[in-house]
Amino acid sequence: MPSLKVSLAAVAAACALIGCASQQYEANQAAPNPGVKFGKPISVADIASWDIDVRTSDGKGLPAGRGTVAEGKAVYDAKCLVCHGAEAKGGPVYGTMVGGIGSFKTTTRVLTPGSMYPYAPILFDYILRAMPMDKPQSLTSNEVYAVSAYLLNLNGLIPASAVMDQSTLARVQMPNRNGFIVDDRPDTKAVRCMTNCR
Repeated sequence: MPSLKVSLAAVAAACALIGCASQQYEANQAAPNPGVKFGKPISVADIASWDIDVRTSDGKGLPAGRGTVAEGKAVYDAKCLVCHGAEAKGGPVYGTMVGGIGSFKTTTRVLTPGSMYPYAPILFDYILRAMPMDKPQSLTSNEVYAVSAYLLNLNGLIPASAVMDQSTLARVQMPNRNGFIVDDRPDTKAVRCMTNCR
């Protein structure tokens, strides 16, 4: 008989819980709908640190700052060399970032910023977002400009005396600038439609 008493007690407890839940549900249904009130408005200042988008074709969005080739070598040696190797010629984690210019027209492509990037701001944008691999977005804009200058110099694209900033980086002519074709498939010209769409 003890199991029957336990079962009856369990049933009584379940009924009590259902009764409480039912009363709470009815109370919630009777209350007026307050509308959605999640979060709070966000200001431009609040999102400034997230707004790191750079339009790579002309450099729009590049932040203030500057960096020289010599400064870039110092930053590179301190924060990049361990993965990319001395003078960006390849290390234990990544292959070379130097050379390969013109190799995209051959069967033995060498993927480097100098060989594949059509615009120099791509290099800045990538370093800013993703490097160093163990601490992405930890470099200052000045450090990113400097490392970009160093890598562009190693690829023979700017002189050792060059200073990279918002305007000079966007003016660097990359060797593979015309090595891409415009994607003219019909779906790339799709127009966004939310109502009465064709």
